[in-house]
Amino acid sequence: MTSSELWTRATADRYDAEETEMSSAAVLGPTLAFLAELAGDGRALEFAIGTGRVGVPLRRRGVPVTGIELSEHMAAVLRRKVDESTLPVTIGDMATTVVPGEFALVYLVYNTISNLLTQDEQVECFRNAARHLGPGGRFVIELNVPPLRFLPPGQVAVPFDVSERHLGFDTLDPVGQMLVSHHFTRDGGSGSSGLYRRGTSRHRYAWPAELDLMARIAGLELERRVADWDGAPFTRDSSKHVSVWRKPA
Repeated sequence: MTSSELWTRATADRYDAEETEMSSAAVLGPTLAFLAELAGDGRALEFAIGTGRVGVPLRRRGVPVTGIELSEHMAAVLRRKVDESTLPVTIGDMATTVVPGEFALVYLVYNTISNLLTQDEQVECFRNAARHLGPGGRFVIELNVPPLRFLPPGQVAVPFDVSERHLGFDTLDPVGQMLVSHHFTRDGGSGSSGLYRRGTSRHRYAWPAELDLMARIAGLELERRVADWDGAPFTRDSSKHVSVWRKPA
């Protein structure tokens, strides 16, 4: 078992409803096109597949997808969408769990590598990806750039969402390289009415250069890094990156 926090049944049951924007065609279209192109005629393995936000539609595009998921509750939601023979899922952590076969693509989206709360576990995640890849296969990670440049001296929190139904901010510990996301989500009501549900989640943030070193430790080589799934150039102003590492042939 890794240090990742485990998603509960209640969180899993409301996950899709709270992530409708991330499941929209505008978001998923470029994501699926990017991943399908890398997979080609090969198989894809999704680490932390969750409720299948990406894996299920990628499978429907014709890419054979297998998943690894730590939370049985998240996997149960996915199973309502697709059966085991169509999209097999193994319960386990993404740093050590091994599934049969060889893959052309291993991918990890939506900041999920930060769920591993130690550097050693993140290194093992890269090694596990390399273990599953065939020669020439790719490992893809989508990850936010740590928002430290928005943190002036004396300030400990950075807001990332201020909307009618949700308030979100991150508190950061630069020494421990830890980030805690705080969520206040409205449960019913509108305007000043209704109650807010509070939730927090811990993450270990990593810079792109640190991930490149993890990849080298695992025997992978950086192939490209872009700012988003549409392939925009990655610059010093980019808030996230999509990085592709290749296993040498």
